Amino acid sequence: MLEPNVVEGVHRIEDAYTNWYLIEHDGRLTIVDTGMPTSWNSLLSALRSLGRGTGDIEAVVLTHGHFDHLGFAERARRELGVPVWIHENDVPLTRHPLQYGHARARSYYLVTQPRALPIVVALTRNRAWWPRPVKEVQRYQEGTLPVPGSPRVVPTPGHTLGHCGYLFPDAGVLCSGDELVTWDPLKGKPGPCLMPSELNDDHDLAVQSLDRLDGVVAEVMLPGHGRPWFGTVQHAVDLARTR
Repeated sequence: MLEPNVVEGVHRIEDAYTNWYLIEHDGRLTIVDTGMPTSWNSLLSALRSLGRGTGDIEAVVLTHGHFDHLGFAERARRELGVPVWIHENDVPLTRHPLQYGHARARSYYLVTQPRALPIVVALTRNRAWWPRPVKEVQRYQEGTLPVPGSPRVVPTPGHTLGHCGYLFPDAGVLCSGDELVTWDPLKGKPGPCLMPSELNDDHDLAVQSLDRLDGVVAEVMLPGHGRPWFGTVQHAVDLARTR
């Protein structure tokens, strides 16, 4: 599902309850996260709707290496020749997408969290569990990435050890990934929150990483799951702390 121009030049695509984004800057495109393997078809459809082509894509940046955000990254790298950027600490996940740390086995969600069943079904239908490993990546630790939109890296480890958000200053948006979302996938509740502790590699670290978002200035926050947040990042952080 394409939601064009969340803000001017920033487009949201949702596949299987998971968001990824197209960021336009000076006629060029950066992709933030890559959804499911089947999201490749969503990409082509979105580009047609926006009057753009694959030749306009210059980079993929990944907030983290979990399977449901890695989707078509390797296909984009291989077929389009674009670099795939990810934090140094999440490079191992791009090689082995399903070997990630989390508090409980996947069977736990099916047995004890019935609200998660539609998500599991949607992920399975979109082949989320089987993304292709990314054979070559561009590593970073901090700073501003040399890709369209010049996003500033905001390290927020916890959901994964290398999780990062991206602040696009010209667009006035923060892509917060799975550090700060607007929908709890286990309880089905909307509103700014951390991902459930069961889904984080280090939940205490994820809580601490909220401090890294204090003072980040953006008019819109774009999460990995849930609707865009129109309001200050600080307000979203404060609401997540209360939860």
